[in-house]
Amino acid sequence: MSRPLIGVLALQGDVREHASALGRCGADVRPVRRPAELDGLQGIVLPGGESTTMSKLAVAFGMFEPLRDRLRDGLPALGTCAGMIMLADRILDPRSGQQTFGGLDITVRRNAFGRQIDSFESDLDFVGDADPLHAVFIRAPWVEEAGDDVAVLARVRSGPAAGRIVAVQQGPLMATSFHPEVTDDDRIHRAFLNLI
Repeated sequence: MSRPLIGVLALQGDVREHASALGRCGADVRPVRRPAELDGLQGIVLPGGESTTMSKLAVAFGMFEPLRDRLRDGLPALGTCAGMIMLADRILDPRSGQQTFGGLDITVRRNAFGRQIDSFESDLDFVGDADPLHAVFIRAPWVEEAGDDVAVLARVRSGPAAGRIVAVQQGPLMATSFHPEVTDDDRIHRAFLNLI
């Protein structure tokens, strides 16, 4: 069986970490900075980083429209942290001029858990898995509202944000508020590859 070719949007963010996790899961990985690098991909990861910067760089590199078109045509995608924001149809508190690729019928709140110093780690119950998933949240968004066709994959277990949605899937699109690429647990990346 051939290895799937997965792109990682390489404009900003945790590109190497995602590439490493995908490689451990049996995928070939291509950094994507230009529209021609979308050719032949079987999926793409939109990494964490800063969503406003990613949006502006995607426009500047001529990537915004081609990638949005590919996503609309069914290219599977995993968005983590800022990548979740980039896949959301709606942002509650967008920065001026901020755009998203859309595709997920969700409303997200940027930096919902607070500033950088409010970053934290927590165990989550991930749908379909008996073992808790250790999650790292860094200036993370959360999902305020999810449409009827969106599967909620994980919520915060406890604390002031208990019950907040932090992982979702709709068709070939999957997104997390947290950074699975910075842990040794590859379950999120494997779940994404299983969509392909």
